[in-house]
Amino acid sequence: MRCTIFVALNNSAMIVRSLPVARFTRHFSSTTRLCKNYSIIGREPIKIPAAVTITPSPAAVNIAGPLGVTSVPLKDYMKVNFANPNTLELTVQDGSEKLQRQMWGTTRTLISNAITGMTDGFSVPLYLVGVSYRVALEEDHRGTTDGKRLNLKLGYSHPIFVPIPSYIKAEVPSPTKIVLFCTDKHLLGLFAAKIREYRKPEPYKGKVSNQAFPIALSIEPTCVGHFRWKRNNTYQEYEEEIETT
Repeated sequence: MRCTIFVALNNSAMIVRSLPVARFTRHFSSTTRLCKNYSIIGREPIKIPAAVTITPSPAAVNIAGPLGVTSVPLKDYMKVNFANPNTLELTVQDGSEKLQRQMWGTTRTLISNAITGMTDGFSVPLYLVGVSYRVALEEDHRGTTDGKRLNLKLGYSHPIFVPIPSYIKAEVPSPTKIVLFCTDKHLLGLFAAKIREYRKPEPYKGKVSNQAFPIALSIEPTCVGHFRWKRNNTYQEYEEEIETT
């Protein structure tokens, strides 16, 4: 591609010079250019606690811990290595391929979450923010597996009964707080999202079944009726703010 420069002299144009023009391409992600042959997350080693036993196989990684046993499926192009006695590393055949690079980081995160779930587990607190919003943990007389259910009062003309699955442990320390515990992070998030769907965020007064995930982010309803993301906030600080408001 070339650029031609014109100069106007006495109402006439004269070509002075034709120069080449460089083409500039905008890259929306610097990771794609710098990390073409590996995954930043996938190449990180995973530390194995002493109470966890890992048994790899060509198709899956079996993880056994104090809270149970689980497995993470592996693709055909993945391989598990034990460089150190308490360290697990995941590799792929060709890191330059986009699909292998994507699944590399995803599978590494799934293995890390499975190890955490078999040792400590995952918990999610849910807060009910609204006038007359209440929750109670009671026996389920409809004959479900766990025998427990949540009785939610969320401003409707009728109560909402949510059966608790067998893989979820639920506690109600206060009428406006629910604590869910599970060894599978994915299943825990699905059940917590199901409860939150019964009352979606109301944009004016901020009434909502508030869900605080186990990260340094929490949703706080402000006085003007919208939600503000707060960083570096702990559960204790959030609970104190809920009690004072």
